[in-house]
Amino acid sequence: MWGIAMKARVTVMLKAGVLDVQGEAVRHALGTLGFAGVNGVRQGKVIELDLAASDAAQAEADVKAMCEKLLANTVIESYRVEIL
Repeated sequence: MWGIAMKARVTVMLKAGVLDVQGEAVRHALGTLGFAGVNGVRQGKVIELDLAASDAAQAEADVKAMCEKLLANTVIESYRVEIL
C-alpha cells in the first residue's frame, strides 16, 4: 500500500565555531553595497524532500537517517528536520 504524500524540509548549517567562508564573503559584499549594519552572516542550505509516507514520526526518523548518511557532514554541520 502506498503512503500518503508528505514533505520534509532539512536545514543544514555549519556548526558554531566552524569558519563560514561563504557567509563572510556575503557579509563583506553587503558592506560594500552600503549595508553597514550586518555584523555576521551564516550561510547554509535547505533541502526539500517529497516523501511517500503515512507516519510523520517514521518519516522524521528516516529523514534524520538520510542526514546522518548523506545530506549533512555531521563533523562540521548541524541539521534541523521539519515534517510539513
